[in-house]
Amino acid sequence: MVIGAPGSGKSTLARNLGAVTGLPVHHMDHIHHMPGWVERPKAEKLTMARAVEKSPEWIFEGGLSETYDSRAARADLVVFLDLGVVTRLWRVMKRIWRYYGTVRPDMSPGCPEQFAPEFLWWIVTTATKNRARDAAFIAGLPAEKTLTLRNQTQIDALVAQLSPQKAST
Repeated sequence: MVIGAPGSGKSTLARNLGAVTGLPVHHMDHIHHMPGWVERPKAEKLTMARAVEKSPEWIFEGGLSETYDSRAARADLVVFLDLGVVTRLWRVMKRIWRYYGTVRPDMSPGCPEQFAPEFLWWIVTTATKNRARDAAFIAGLPAEKTLTLRNQTQIDALVAQLSPQKAST
């Protein structure tokens, strides 16, 4: 299970972990949005998330804090990406630039990347509250089941640690 604020690298980490582990990767944004950036009704989102949770194996990244407890109960590891707001804003801007007008791999079909100043403002204004929520959630789990990563070096180290070692010749 991978959690963190927008721009922290949840989707990229999940894809990379899926590549090295062979586990199926699920993105909450596929559940959260319908085509045209229409938010799916909460009851429907919860039903879809619970269906993913019941799968035998998964890497499931993203928000919807109402499902944190049930996802964590099934997860072998909960990774909290706790990166600063400036880094996250920079990453979101890079993402907009890279995917503008197209649908990025972790987003629902019919939701092309767009510049939305209100989303950037939301990232800034909710940074403290959402970080505190996620940190409190992590603190309530057994320490051996959690991993908090605070920078790209730590994120890369996790992926490298799980990657198959190359045989030397």
